[in-house]
Amino acid sequence: MGKTMSKGDNFDPKLAQEIFNKVKGHSSLAKLSGQKPVPFNGIKEFVFTMDKEVDIVAENGAKSNGGATLTPVTIVPLKIEYGGRVSDEFLYASEEEQIDILDSWAEGFARKAARGLDIMAMHGLNPRTGTASQIIGTNSFDTNEDVASVKFGDYDNAEEALEAAIAELEEDTDVTGFAMSKAFGSAMAKVTENGVKVYPEFKLGANPGSLNGTACDVNNTVKIAKTGDAADMAITGDFVNCFKWGVAKDLPLEIIEYGNPDNDNELGDLKGHNQIYIRSEMYIGWGILVPGAFCRVVEGKTTP
Repeated sequence: MGKTMSKGDNFDPKLAQEIFNKVKGHSSLAKLSGQKPVPFNGIKEFVFTMDKEVDIVAENGAKSNGGATLTPVTIVPLKIEYGGRVSDEFLYASEEEQIDILDSWAEGFARKAARGLDIMAMHGLNPRTGTASQIIGTNSFDTNEDVASVKFGDYDNAEEALEAAIAELEEDTDVTGFAMSKAFGSAMAKVTENGVKVYPEFKLGANPGSLNGTACDVNNTVKIAKTGDAADMAITGDFVNCFKWGVAKDLPLEIIEYGNPDNDNELGDLKGHNQIYIRSEMYIGWGILVPGAFCRVVEGKTTP
């Protein structure tokens, strides 16, 4: 039988906001795009495709048809959870000490949630198992067939690969960001012109935050090994306007004192080992509104 803290079954609002902020800081996708709240039952983002330009209408002149296509994209939150065993000394600590412990827990949970967002939305994987998630399906950059890709090995250097990726984007797409693997960041540092390094800000594993004035984030979540598929080196496109993500504001927190909540037969019963189990949950959702506004740079080389 589980027991919930007397304060309630959610993180307090201040701590929840800190978690949101940390997720935005540690996830490449969140950092490059921005957050939008997602209600529990999901939302629809309406994407208008307007192929023509605006028209000048003279006085008493006739108006012509501009033409527009409306495409709804549904963003449905998924529930993610993280739990762990700690000493039951937590139960007997003062309220101030409990808050300090939960602050540390919240920071760790935020980091895991941030990595989880990238792994799920970039690669369509269950972060814990590393296997393809049927729940995510095609709602990821790797599994959406309408997201373009180029092969890193087809180009002389990382800059040329990025230029090729940008050329694959739909016409009129604004490039608002670059998500890069650490290997790609290192490759950027090696680009030279007349013997001079063009991007020294990427040296020694640095994460400069921008590339020629455009937002950039170097993160080890970009390159995740996948069975049978080439790993991503970088992703570029319009993250600000064409990718949305968000979390439901209530973040459940449960303190469990009894039983075997993580189904670990080796660790056994909590009470028998003077332990408690802390479990946190988050509802998180995302949507790729315009897949053609993105392109991946993947490992490998085109076979002649």
